[in-house]
Amino acid sequence: MPSTGFDDSNINWRTIDGIDHLAYHICEVDVENGTVDLLFKFDANSKIAMHNHMVPYRTLVLQGELRIYRPNGEIKELRPVGSYVSAGPGETHTEGGGDEDVIVFFSNRNVKDVVYEVLDENGGVATTFGIPEFSALLEQQRAAGEKCNEPYPV
Repeated sequence: MPSTGFDDSNINWRTIDGIDHLAYHICEVDVENGTVDLLFKFDANSKIAMHNHMVPYRTLVLQGELRIYRPNGEIKELRPVGSYVSAGPGETHTEGGGDEDVIVFFSNRNVKDVVYEVLDENGGVATTFGIPEFSALLEQQRAAGEKCNEPYPV
């Protein structure tokens, strides 16, 4: 069976000022059920900001290879395309793409407050992202006319 790449041509990628080498697309924010589902695109051969995951999550690598690095820069883990991981809050780390941009689906669970802490160069919390921030980003997508979790008309 021939292999095909992930087609992201219908996804409108967005970026966040101050967080280099990362694009996102919010799929859904469900306050009642405490979930935030989104796609991240990490630039090839680059690392995003050091951060912490604050809630349990599931990931599925859709394109490329996700590389996870310890704070000292050492590679902790490689996740090739098709890798599914179920994990919880863990150690501070950074991550990025391998030799091509990597696209990963993240499903964050049991969200009551903060999903991610983004750290500054000294290891202090520079910013956080939780339900309010992801809800606002989702509303920006919708205001721009981007489809999120609505069906496309036929």
